[in-house]
Formats: sequence, C-alpha cells, structure tokens
Amino acid sequence: MAACSATQAPSPASTAEASATPVDREPDENVEKDPLLSEAKVPHVVVTEAFITAATPDENVDSPASWRAPDGKRWLIATAKATNRLVVYDGGTGKQVRTVSGTGTALGQMRRPNGIAVIDDLVLVVERDNQRVQVFQLPDFEPLLAFGAEDLKQPYGLWVRPQKDSYEVIVSDNYMSPQDKDLPPPLAELDKRFKRYQLRRVPDGWQATLMDMFGDTTEAGAIRIAESVFGDADNDRLLLAEEDVASGTRLREYGLDGRYRDRDIGADLFKAQAEGMALAKCRDGGGYWIATDQFKDRSVFHVFERRTLEYRGAFAGDKTANTDGVWLDQSVDARFPEGIFYAVDDDQAVAAFDWRDIAKALSLPACRGE
Repeated sequence: MAACSATQAPSPASTAEASATPVDREPDENVEKDPLLSEAKVPHVVVTEAFITAATPDENVDSPASWRAPDGKRWLIATAKATNRLVVYDGGTGKQVRTVSGTGTALGQMRRPNGIAVIDDLVLVVERDNQRVQVFQLPDFEPLLAFGAEDLKQPYGLWVRPQKDSYEVIVSDNYMSPQDKDLPPPLAELDKRFKRYQLRRVPDGWQATLMDMFGDTTEAGAIRIAESVFGDADNDRLLLAEEDVASGTRLREYGLDGRYRDRDIGADLFKAQAEGMALAKCRDGGGYWIATDQFKDRSVFHVFERRTLEYRGAFAGDKTANTDGVWLDQSVDARFPEGIFYAVDDDQAVAAFDWRDIAKALSLPACRGE
C-alpha cells in the first residue's frame, strides 16, 4: 500500500539525489542583496532560544506545526522541501523522532511541501509542485485526501479554522506571470490569489469543495507575492503577508469575506520581508499577533495587539535566522507552562522559544490560552 511505504525514510540513494538537487529559488528571493539585521537597525530585544533542533541542511525545512498526542507528548512537525517529506521531532526537546512520506504524486507522497497546519487530529500540507493540499490523520499520518489540483497553480501557505461540521481552508496561490516566472502578473489577474475550500467528512471518507477565490486588484490592496496567510475568526480578520519588496513588504488586513479593508500593518516596520505569522489567543479575548521579518543573519519577530493591531515591539533569537514558517503552541506542560513558539532557522532546523521569555522581554501581560 502506497501510504505505508510513504511513511518510511527515503533510501540513501534517494537522499543523495535530493541533496544534489540545485537550489530552487522562490519568487520572493529576487533581491540584489540579502537583508541583514546587523545593518537594518531595527529596535528589538533578544530572547534566547529554548532549543534548536539539529541542523539538516539537505532537508530545506520550510514550516512547522505541532500537535499534542493523547499521551500528552508534544509533536513538532516540519515540512522539508528538498526531500519531499515531513520531519517529526519531540516538541519539548527538539530530538528528531521520524520522517514521513517521500517523493511522488500518489496519495501519501509529496513534492515540494511548504505550508503546514494542524487542527484536531488532522495535518494539512501544501505541496507546491503537486499543486495540491494533502490531508493526513494523526497519530499514524494516514493519508486521507489530496485536493486542489484542479484549481491551484503554485500554492504555498494555508490557514484552517473549524466550522460547525467541517473545516474552512484558505490557501495562498502564488501564480506568477506567464511571460516571466520571476514577476507577479498584472494587478487585474490577482483576484484569485487565495482559494477557499470546505473540508468535510462524508460517508466514504473526506471531501474538499472549492467555495470561492479572492484577492484585491487595486494598487493598494493587491498581494503581489503571496505565501503566508493567517486569520482571527473572533475579530473577522485575515492578515496576509505581502512579500513583494519592490512595492513594499507588509501585512494587509482583509476580512474573512476576502475583501481588503484599506489597512496595512507594519509598512514602516518590516525592513527585510514579511513572512510567517502566528496568533496568541488569550482567554479574555485579547492576545498577540507575531509576524516574521526575514533577515538572513537573524530573524526579527514583530508583535502586535490582537484586537487593535497596535505595535508592542520586536524580538530576535540569539541565532534563529532566515525564517519562513512559524507556529505557536499554547498548550502547556511542566517545561513550557505558558506555551511555546516555533520558528524555522535558516532552512535547516526549527528553533523553540518559551513564551514566558518572550512575554518577559516585551513586558506583555500574562496570556493564558483559550
């Protein structure tokens, strides 16, 4: 069965083949000079990482997510773009536990996995080169469904939220100009930047239905380079990372209806490139947005109030750099009693930050998870 073989680590030959693959430049990497925090003079505090997983440069790690197993153990799951698999770590220590999947187009296999999300006992993974989203069920990583291949051209990120009897999945689709793959298409063609699906269980398994497509086409609201998307249903808000440096990297605020709200966040703050986002939700309805500024030497993480989007400051790790995806796990245990923030480190590892250290460094009031 393909699903079973897909959960094994690739053979040494296939690993060597992946290692020899030329670097695949992303559309957001077209800059003449790598931005450096050491030169940008962005005000920030330093928060020491609780741990960083062992570096695996051949994986090309992109995005993390986490899950609490029934036995209470915390799993950290990261996408590996070069080896076309998921890397699973102990979420409390960073020790690698296993790998999942491998190269291919069959259910249970992947090609260029990028964005990842965990909700309940499901893992959703965006595959750029298979032009789809694949759904796995935990704890066995059983492949349940792949969807979106008929609609998606170059998908990267996603955000998932529960509905009454289903899930809503919003996927960013970074299709480029047919004439030049390094350039975004004209504004008028950016109205399908994001695809919205309904994912639900049906009698014979799972089904995903495309509900709509959206994207602003004005000079002010369009998303030219689209990867990270995250939402806050309680405040009817989507934040979309505009990664296009030429037009000004920042976050744009949309409503859950997919309409631009004529508001940008961080236009004067992001000096490298807006990347992965996470949301801390407090029991009183407050909380904090964390958004990445992707400097090559050390990443900066900007923090905003959940309700008002007022700026609260920024932090950086001692080492964590060149971050793509991030994930906030607000579940608690003895070592991380207020949760843990994960951030990819330079395409080869995942860094972990104790939320208590972040809150103390930025003088944030206590935020007990919902």
